[in-house]
Amino acid sequence: MKIGILGGGLSGLALAANLKRGNFEILEAEGECGGLCRSMREEGYTFDYGGAHIIFSRDKQALSYMLSLLGDNLEARRRNTKVFYKGRLVKYPFENGLSGLPVAENLECLSGYALALAAGKGNPKNLEEWLRARFGKGIAEKYLIPYNEKIWNLPAEKLGTSWAGGRIPQPPFLDVLKASLGLGSEGYKHQLNFYYPKELGIQSLTLALENKVRSKITRNFRVRKIRKEGKKWLVSDGKREKEFDQIASTIPIHYLAAAMEGVPKGVRASISNLKFNSVATVMLGINSPKLNGISWMYFPGNEPFNRTAFPGNFSSQAAPEGKSSAAAEITYREGDKVSRMSDERLKEETIAALHDDKIINKSFIGYSAVRRSKYAYVLQDLGYDGNAAAARNYMTESGIHLCGRFSEFRYLNMDACISSALKKADELNRFGVRT
Repeated sequence: MKIGILGGGLSGLALAANLKRGNFEILEAEGECGGLCRSMREEGYTFDYGGAHIIFSRDKQALSYMLSLLGDNLEARRRNTKVFYKGRLVKYPFENGLSGLPVAENLECLSGYALALAAGKGNPKNLEEWLRARFGKGIAEKYLIPYNEKIWNLPAEKLGTSWAGGRIPQPPFLDVLKASLGLGSEGYKHQLNFYYPKELGIQSLTLALENKVRSKITRNFRVRKIRKEGKKWLVSDGKREKEFDQIASTIPIHYLAAAMEGVPKGVRASISNLKFNSVATVMLGINSPKLNGISWMYFPGNEPFNRTAFPGNFSSQAAPEGKSSAAAEITYREGDKVSRMSDERLKEETIAALHDDKIINKSFIGYSAVRRSKYAYVLQDLGYDGNAAAARNYMTESGIHLCGRFSEFRYLNMDACISSALKKADELNRFGVRT
């Protein structure tokens, strides 16, 4: 049996590294593997393409696997994260930092939370209703709604809710009360302590995986046509054709469907309606020995970016000695204002906003760069559930294994991508070819 693995990002590499049979081939469209889990190293700085990647997980198997890949190339950190709210640094998660608000707003958030709990969860039809029902008017309007609208580039009333429960947990009222009184309360405890590679950035993960399967990778092979002849799959980049008994796809499902023959019109429509956001990461090197002690910050206000990370606080090797760094993330979609903006303009607007917010001093900027990632975030709008189910069902029924964020079209963090790859590898190892 020969397995064709489409895509050499985190999911594809992890899947390949855990196949017990060595008869497989990874087809990677670019000259470099890693996908979103890549890092840029220039002038002594290390930046991740996606802005703020950290290593944490509730899944002990996935976490253990990631840590084992890195060995001694690790640094442990405790999260120190803030929400930049009207010039204040409010402890993250917002509901666990209410004492950082003005007294009247603190009371508004606390009372709103209590009223929401008393009223019950109801039957929300969209994310805006879901957030109000679970967090109350104050927390929803001051932070959760504007931040989610900013990162998703869509009004909250047009976003679905199926993803929200797993990613926006509702803390116990006692924790919120303690936070309001300034007694100290921690939310999202599964990421309170995290790890990060000491050297080479988050790409250390994919490099470690790549080293296990390097001889099985074919680079610069962009999948353009997939067809089935009998029990064999034929995959072509327009010049070369590869033959496989089975296919596991980790490439975006849009690319997969475009390459396949015979996809029904209705399924193509569903896949076309699956939306995603891109991200531009503005990377800044700063001629200052220590900018702050913050891991990353969220910006629900008018700044062009939604989040800014400080890589020098993840790793002691992320910036040259005596310098520090920042990486601001800006989400966008093809055709909008940001997609049409030049990289220079993005840098100018980002630096100006960080300077105005007194996060950095623009006169200390010594290095800047921009990296754009087309496929960054799965967008779960009101039509997402039906469209994603139709797409996944068709691919599964066609005999193609889906693995990873944009192939499964689920909002999976790195640990969930690892978990998906381990499960898919186990399935292939146990059951082999499915005809």
